[in-house]
Amino acid sequence: MSQSVSTASNLETVSTRKASDIVIAYTILRLSFGANILLHGLSRILNGRPAFLAYLTHYFEHAHLISPGMLPVFGAVLPWAETTLGLLLMLGLFTRFTLIAGALVMTVLVIGTNLAQDWLVSGLQLPYCFIYYYLLIHLEQNRMSLDASLGIGGR
Repeated sequence: MSQSVSTASNLETVSTRKASDIVIAYTILRLSFGANILLHGLSRILNGRPAFLAYLTHYFEHAHLISPGMLPVFGAVLPWAETTLGLLLMLGLFTRFTLIAGALVMTVLVIGTNLAQDWLVSGLQLPYCFIYYYLLIHLEQNRMSLDASLGIGGR
C-alpha cells in the first residue's frame, strides 16, 4: 500500500513540476517575444521618423496598391504600436487584448509585404503570426504576469 501511495505522490510531483515548467516556458516566450516587438518599435523611434518614412517610401515604391499618402500615417503609428504592444507583452498586462492587437498588426504587415512582393520577408513574418496564435490559445498559462497578479485574467 505504501508503495502505491509513494508512486501516486511521485506522479503528482512530476505532474506539478511539468505544469510549472509549462508556465515558466510560456512566460519566457512571452517575455522574449515582447522584447523583440518592443525593440522593433523603439529602434524605429530612436532612429527618427524621417528615417523610417524614407525606408517605407523606398520599400513600397513599386507597390501600386498602396497609396504613398498612407505611408506617413503608417510610419508614425507603427513604431509606437510596436513599442506599446511589446511593453504590454513583457509586463503580461492586458495580454489577451495585446495578443489580438499584435496579431492584427501582423496581418497588416503581411498584407503590405505581399503587396510589395517581398516574398522572403512575408515568409519570415509567419513565425510571428504563429507566436501570437500560440500565446493566445495558451493564455491560461499566463500565470507569471501582471494580469495574474492583478486578477484580471489577461482580458
